[in-house]
Amino acid sequence: MRAVTTPTHNPMAWLDEALEALDINHQRRTLITRPSAGGTLDVDGKRLLNFASNDYLDFLNRPELKEAAIAATTRYGAGSGASRLVSGTLTLHEELEAAAAAHKGYPCALLFGSGYMTNIGAITALVGRDDVVLADRLIHASLIDAIRLSGAGMIRFHHNDAEDLKRRLADLKPSGKKLIVTESVFSMDGDLAPLPEIARVAGEYEAMALVDEAHATGVWGPEGRGLIAEHRLQPDIPIAMSTFSKALGGYGGVIAGSAALRDWLINKARSFIYTTAPPPASCAAALAALRLLESEPALGGTLLERAAFFRNALHALGFTTGASCSQIIPVIIGDNAATMKLAEALRQRGILVGAIRPPTVPVGTSRLRFSITLAHRQEDLAFAADQLARSAAEIGWSP
Repeated sequence: MRAVTTPTHNPMAWLDEALEALDINHQRRTLITRPSAGGTLDVDGKRLLNFASNDYLDFLNRPELKEAAIAATTRYGAGSGASRLVSGTLTLHEELEAAAAAHKGYPCALLFGSGYMTNIGAITALVGRDDVVLADRLIHASLIDAIRLSGAGMIRFHHNDAEDLKRRLADLKPSGKKLIVTESVFSMDGDLAPLPEIARVAGEYEAMALVDEAHATGVWGPEGRGLIAEHRLQPDIPIAMSTFSKALGGYGGVIAGSAALRDWLINKARSFIYTTAPPPASCAAALAALRLLESEPALGGTLLERAAFFRNALHALGFTTGASCSQIIPVIIGDNAATMKLAEALRQRGILVGAIRPPTVPVGTSRLRFSITLAHRQEDLAFAADQLARSAAEIGWSP
């Protein structure tokens, strides 16, 4: 028997130093474990108001979604059993795709396992090394990763600046495909893209346009159909991305567009082809959520009214919220350490809020990101604003 020897060199030792560097810069992330989900959480024996959730419409615990998921699991099983192109496509998948397409106002849709997989699959299937992607400077990490994986050239245009986008398109050589990528509601700033202007520029320069509606779906537009639908831009924006994991309270992502786009993605989107199909429970929950949006069309408007109340309360206390006009409300702190101290002070006062730091946001713009949901009553919002002011005074930080 060969003797077991202890290695003299640990090739993974660099991890300890790298983690220590994250600690020094107040950038180390940890998981928050909780026994349940919703607008109020019990964490470490303390009751917290949850302002760190994307469950904007409080759908996560709606009985309609739970019952649909249970019924689908009983009928189809716990999983799908295979990838979509082998034997994993269930009638439920196609039913959800048809419902998502109709909801978004497009001929067809294709379901992916998550929002991240949706962006990765779509962009890498649409462009390659001979093409160029023009991307808003503040797009989500999944979109940036997708562009890099595609091999296409990437040009960043000034945030929400259609004129800068136009200037950069005008400077391009005529060869290769051009793809414009933006979010409609930006996830860290809560502001809105100028979609009509971007669509007009895309048409003028014969560029494709992909709009990520992850944070708009369920909240903006008629029956929560999103900002593309609100502006009736479906004919001008050929690629609409969305998720079921934010306002719709479930899981999964989708691309809505033409029949040709759907067929192309089925054949070329690697994050669709080479993965097991989404489980029946998540598909059924997403279908139930879409039906709820149709039956309760005022939900998004009610949410935006509550968000406006909270913004006004913050402004009255001297805080600024940038260009936010949505359910996402950032309070820019700037310094990483101060952001973490303020988040912890709020937690001690019963408020859980996201402390967002680089690389998620640019250096020097660390912030508290308040996500307003329908689980928050007006008195909860007033309480949170007051506790933010008290916490800021406690740590010696002023807006």
